[in-house]
Amino acid sequence: MKFAIKKHNASRNDASAFTLAEVLAALLFMAIVIPVAMQGLRISSRAGELADRKREAARVAERVLNESIVTTNWNKSATSGTIQEGDREYRWSLRTESWTESTMQLLSAEVTFPVQGEDHTVKLSTLANTQ
Repeated sequence: MKFAIKKHNASRNDASAFTLAEVLAALLFMAIVIPVAMQGLRISSRAGELADRKREAARVAERVLNESIVTTNWNKSATSGTIQEGDREYRWSLRTESWTESTMQLLSAEVTFPVQGEDHTVKLSTLANTQ
């Protein structure tokens, strides 16, 4: 058996190495791309959190409307308050407006909630019989 032995030519330049310019270009590319990618992740995280909070606020508004209609004393009951959902707090207010038919009133529940330091609002409305 014969084995071929390759001789390594030390005088030849190794073409597989990176040049300083290529390394600097890669670092510059990463310095631009990584902050942009992080900002994109931060924005998508905030959008997801806002969507979750809006969904919860809509449930709170629906519950406030339903409770006020079922108790049928929405004209006399509290028109604002706070509801605690887990560790989150939602401020709500209830408002009535006249409707084109005299036997109906427009009942609106507005829920305000903070997301990352900014207040956001969800408003639900329904018609309620005044009789």
